[in-house]
Amino acid sequence: MKPLVVKLGGSTAGNEEMQRWIDALVTATFPLIIVPGGGPFADQVRISQKRLAYSNEAAHAMAILAMDQFGIAISERYERLQSVRSVTEIKGALAVGRIPVWLPASMTIGAADIPCSWDVTSDSLSAWLCGQLRADALLLIKQTDEYRDYSRVSDLALAGIVDAMLPTMLGSNTTLHIAGPQTLNSLDLPLATIPGRMIMQHEMPAEGMVAQ
Repeated sequence: MKPLVVKLGGSTAGNEEMQRWIDALVTATFPLIIVPGGGPFADQVRISQKRLAYSNEAAHAMAILAMDQFGIAISERYERLQSVRSVTEIKGALAVGRIPVWLPASMTIGAADIPCSWDVTSDSLSAWLCGQLRADALLLIKQTDEYRDYSRVSDLALAGIVDAMLPTMLGSNTTLHIAGPQTLNSLDLPLATIPGRMIMQHEMPAEGMVAQ
């Protein structure tokens, strides 16, 4: 069974939702990988960029390192969680029933197919990881339920709920799911299915028309 890639939004850091989501994810009866957001560590990169005037390329690398920091903070919460830095380490952790927490810096800083831009956040990097693992599904955990007002990835990007690069970086064979705070109140544990709502990647063809 291919693992589910789960991005735990950095906006949950320090809030009740963060621990509640971690508590739920560690009960999963299926394989999954946690991708940390940047959280307050990435916020400091944004603040420092204005003060120190470093380039977007430097900010991009520092924001990815911020994800590593949040990931380390997540990993120590449960023994089942394990920090990983490579596909080999991911597969090794999954093989022994652990939940990998991906620290992306080693794999992504300097990668030719990842733009150095604030348009790329942990949303897009999660989709990129799905491509590396050929994962079938991606779950984005947000600290908002506004995603319920939208049905397509492109609309979510325009609304700023996901990053601008996600529609481009999300593979056509990967289904996208989004969950928010309200989802937590209806979870059945142990977690046996993907929580949240499935989002369409493309406009559905009109009746009588064949998609090209």
